[in-house]
Amino acid sequence: MAETLEFELVSPEKLLVSEPVEMVVVPGAEGNFGALPRHSPLLSTVRPGVLDIYKNGAVANRIFVAGGFAEVTEERCTVLAEEAVRLEDLSRETVEKRLQAARDAAQEADTPAEKAQAQRQLAVAEAMRAALA
Repeated sequence: MAETLEFELVSPEKLLVSEPVEMVVVPGAEGNFGALPRHSPLLSTVRPGVLDIYKNGAVANRIFVAGGFAEVTEERCTVLAEEAVRLEDLSRETVEKRLQAARDAAQEADTPAEKAQAQRQLAVAEAMRAALA
């Protein structure tokens, strides 16, 4: 049996995943990184992208995360995600609607704060569409 690492994925709504895994590949701010058992301690921001969960030597689950934070220790990897959705639960139609809404919000934004929020929504929607490709 392969050595495992405890993995938890938490969104504001709920605990999505809590299980032992062989590896988790996280879309970190500086690039993707793989968390394995006995990993060096690490804190990272998470960019919008796909998180891959490995079991039995293969990807067992793929989850889109909209950003957040990751903490890795020798025994555990915890991802606190702003939003998380299993890839199989995403539809192309929903993602395209979200992308159009984000584009509309970016065009209608007046203040610097509104523009920054709209750009963030647009970046998440574009990453979501890329995840489905």
